[in-house]
Amino acid sequence: MAIVAGAVAILAIAEFLKLAELYGVQPLRQVTYGYVALFFVSVIIAVSKTTPLVETSAMTYFITVAVALAPFVFLTFAMRRDALSSGYPAAAASTFAFAYVAIPMALLVGIRQEAAGAIYVIYTLLVVWAGDIFAYFVGKGLGRHLMSPRISPKKTWEGAIASVAASVLVGALWFRHAPAISAWLLQMNLIGRRDGMFGLEQPTLTSIILLSVIVNLAAQLGDLVESLIKRGAGVKDSGSILPGHGGMLDRIDAMLFAVPVVWAWSTWKLMQ
Repeated sequence: MAIVAGAVAILAIAEFLKLAELYGVQPLRQVTYGYVALFFVSVIIAVSKTTPLVETSAMTYFITVAVALAPFVFLTFAMRRDALSSGYPAAAASTFAFAYVAIPMALLVGIRQEAAGAIYVIYTLLVVWAGDIFAYFVGKGLGRHLMSPRISPKKTWEGAIASVAASVLVGALWFRHAPAISAWLLQMNLIGRRDGMFGLEQPTLTSIILLSVIVNLAAQLGDLVESLIKRGAGVKDSGSILPGHGGMLDRIDAMLFAVPVVWAWSTWKLMQ
């Protein structure tokens, strides 16, 4: 999963750096790709520990170090440029791309390695996707009040409300049936026992409703933020790697904001 997450992160960052060019920035492409690749190697090391608590501590350590070092690494390489005026903007773009894309994708791997990680990963995907689908269809069919016409002209408040409702419903249903689903996945040898959710491990309905609302709002904010970046660059899609669906960044923009919320939640539960 860390390898797949790293590959997705590099593809999305490549699209982001192309967008940065439209802002007049000359990106540090190879350095950025290399730094992200090395970071995901450290993620693989972090998740190879023996217990969820140790893995989470190692993951937190590697992320903290990587974020702290990123500006200095990129600025150091930027000093080699002939046009010194392009150095800082390039380093800033690379630093932002790393924090914006690579960190959330690494946290998704971190969620998978925590207790009940398989359940939380699928929950994250389902809640974000359900919210996105309902926002699109309800907004298209019933939407009348625009949410942010300057940034995303097609998004409506009706779609946003439907999105929250869908995420809450899907999230509640998923955790309601999590023990049975976990038992089936365990029986099929698709997960280990620590990856599922059984018995008293199941969270309360109130906490799941609250979590689902926060995750959905984060996902909608993530979608708006990427729309802001694209609109400022004067483009409709971040890329064309997925015909009919735009680029990789278009597909994961909501996840980039939702994943840290779920990671913080699952980590807090682990620490209790």
